[in-house]
Amino acid sequence: MTRYYHYTILADLFRYPGEDYPLTINRCLRMLEERYPEAAIEFTAFADYVKSHTADEYEELYTRTFDVQPICYLDLGYVIFGEDYKRGAFLLHMQEEQQKVNNDCGTDLPDNLCNMLTLLHVTNDQEFINELVVKIMIPGIRKMIREFSQSRVELKTKVLRKLHSAIIQEELNTGNVYRNAFSALLMVFEKDFEGVHYEKPESTIVNQQHHQSFFSKKSLNEGVAGMANGAELNNLFNNYKLD
Repeated sequence: MTRYYHYTILADLFRYPGEDYPLTINRCLRMLEERYPEAAIEFTAFADYVKSHTADEYEELYTRTFDVQPICYLDLGYVIFGEDYKRGAFLLHMQEEQQKVNNDCGTDLPDNLCNMLTLLHVTNDQEFINELVVKIMIPGIRKMIREFSQSRVELKTKVLRKLHSAIIQEELNTGNVYRNAFSALLMVFEKDFEGVHYEKPESTIVNQQHHQSFFSKKSLNEGVAGMANGAELNNLFNNYKLD
């Protein structure tokens, strides 16, 4: 097992549950118990939910959490940058990094959490890993966790009621155990990258004067200018399933 292989195990938590999902959960729980006991305690609520519910029920929980009435999104570039053009520049750079190491992103975007987690295992660039985790992944996961707070869930429910006549499945949102899964992942990151620090971790990456240390490539201005009037970026979005 290589140093970051465990992130491929954690990545499987945030994929749509397949037939072997209970096995995935058990595998993850064992790994956490052996290496990250505090994270294992946090993760137990999620593991217990999967064990005590049917496949239809935890599949529906996934859909309600990330698709139909999403509490949060799994595309980290969107989580960090929103609709800002910087998200497009980041997405193109991530596509390059994924392709460089032949990391198969499937039908999801290259900045999808699962693809980012598996990327940590297959790339050998430690400086890139450090900056990616500290500047994007840890801040992004913290933002995701905040979306599960009771006040945020209640606000979204009110908005959905106003905008749609759809049935709001509040029981799938209140006390949602995916929050425990994200919290356990955050604890793993914080232990693995303890002592790795950068100035203003959430802001330097969006500052055009400081991005080169992260991407080690051309500037954001050059990247945006090289998008062929947005055609390359539109291509990227059209070729992948958006959450």
